[in-house]
Amino acid sequence: MSRHRTAALVGNPNAGKSALFNALTGARQKIANYPGVTVERKAGRLTLPSGEPLELIDLPGSYSFDAASPDEDVTRKVVHGEFEGEALPEVLVLVLDAANLEQHLVFAQEVLELGRPTVVALNMVDLAERDGLTLDVAALSAALGVPVIPTVAVRRKGLDELCAAIAEAESHADEEAHKRWHITLPERRLAAKHMARAAILSASARHTIENGVDRVLLNPWIGPVILFGLLFVIFQAVFAWATPFADALEGAVGTISGWVVDIMPDGFFRDFLTEGVLAGVGSVVVFLPQIVILFFFILVMEATGYMARAAFLMDRLMAGVGLSGKSFIPLLSSFACAIPGIMAARSIPDPKDRLTTILVAPLMTCSARLPVYAVIIAAVIPETTLGPGIGLQGLVLFVLYLAGIVGALVVALVLRHTLAKGAASGFIMEMPRYQMPRIRDLAIGLWHRAYVFLRRAGTIIFVVTIALWLMLSFPKAEPGESQLDASVAGMVADGLHPVLEPIGFNREMSLALIPAMAAREVAVSALATTYAVDAEDEDLAAEGVTDKIAALWTLPTALAFLAWFVFAPQCISTIAVARRETNGWKWPTFMVVYLFALAYAFAGLTFWIATAAGL
Repeated sequence: MSRHRTAALVGNPNAGKSALFNALTGARQKIANYPGVTVERKAGRLTLPSGEPLELIDLPGSYSFDAASPDEDVTRKVVHGEFEGEALPEVLVLVLDAANLEQHLVFAQEVLELGRPTVVALNMVDLAERDGLTLDVAALSAALGVPVIPTVAVRRKGLDELCAAIAEAESHADEEAHKRWHITLPERRLAAKHMARAAILSASARHTIENGVDRVLLNPWIGPVILFGLLFVIFQAVFAWATPFADALEGAVGTISGWVVDIMPDGFFRDFLTEGVLAGVGSVVVFLPQIVILFFFILVMEATGYMARAAFLMDRLMAGVGLSGKSFIPLLSSFACAIPGIMAARSIPDPKDRLTTILVAPLMTCSARLPVYAVIIAAVIPETTLGPGIGLQGLVLFVLYLAGIVGALVVALVLRHTLAKGAASGFIMEMPRYQMPRIRDLAIGLWHRAYVFLRRAGTIIFVVTIALWLMLSFPKAEPGESQLDASVAGMVADGLHPVLEPIGFNREMSLALIPAMAAREVAVSALATTYAVDAEDEDLAAEGVTDKIAALWTLPTALAFLAWFVFAPQCISTIAVARRETNGWKWPTFMVVYLFALAYAFAGLTFWIATAAGL
């Protein structure tokens, strides 16, 4: 029994191949894995106009035959007839995204270079028309030298014409294609640009404007300046916009605390509420406005389409330290929390690239650091205006975030030249359309972020803070003795403090680092609880942690604490996820050791330099 002829769908990811495959084959599909790999093989039966059955294979999306992933390697081998047990397809159906022609035509030239019977399915023409593009299909067909059929797979438009073209494809194969398309990658890109422009009869004003905006935002010199300028504005806004709301929340916590003192008799439960719950958890909750404002900007950048362009801009910088642009999304996720960032590194195909990304992800300044930064900056950095709209507090916050980024890039550079040697892999991504953010989507996103923050305050931070309060409260101090000195927590601090004293830490700071391993924000509630318990009277206990720090800490001490939190891996959950993603304790142990070493070294340098400078 002779086998059926075969045709293969090839093209870039997101070209609509799967939708076209489903429309052409319907339920007549067979799904399995290619032998020896975990890449899915999708095959179905297509009936040609003559009634002849044809096996249609949906190959994985590929940007090039120079394979950079297992998916691309399967596509290359099948198309070239090098995959054992897989027949060489008689016809290649090249699927192009009509709205993104220039990028898709680069790979198209590699396919056409083979000189095999080929038909182009110009897919998603409806979306191109929605974007204001009118395409000259005949001009594109003449430029490529093969039939071009406009299709809309999801609406089954153009399928009959495509089937007819597939049936006739073998009768007009281009035997001279190898000579015509055998050019270098830069030449392919230039040719793709010229062919795409020639195929566009007209474009809407919006499409023209968006292209003009991209020429500015993606410019290798202007783009990074705009990106870092935007980040600078964001961190200025985190302080300037949030201050009234944070002050109102702090005032509310103080009012509730005073009300509890007035109506409850002195004793264990009143101290539990005022010194443990309100002073501890309340000191973290007041930073909710900063969290909401930061994520407001992040969500707007994502919704407008600018975040993908930021990833493109960062690719050049990351390639300089041995990382690919594929690492950008996991590292970007780590600004919210390192845990999803580390998990997102699964999408990086190169194992050494993936390992490096996991090891540096905790250096990204996650949202849990923001309450620590905010309370210290508010306490020791004056509200000085350096220029129109430029505050010193916002500038310091920007520098701290920048320090985390620079630290991650330097560590990545070292790792890629030592423990995880290797060159950066290529990075190709498609730019989404610019869009106005939807108010409803922003509101849902902000509510989710606020809920996550408050849930942490009501669970992890609450439990750890109360445990610390109990350790601080017992045993009770003798008359004239400090409660901190007499308590169990004080004894723990006495053991750790000699190690941290050389880098400027006081005993309260040393103690706060222990519960902060559960969550970085706990450092704020730990300090607040410690000072509340150790206060000599109710009025002092009611003071906010910011006022206590401003009164009791020197500037070098505060700066050293900030430097510590830039680097220290103060999060047990992050360490646990790193162990799971690396299948062992070897690399998480290395990560913890090098991060604590950096934290100690830079906190010490910060303290010693600031002290020597007389700050």
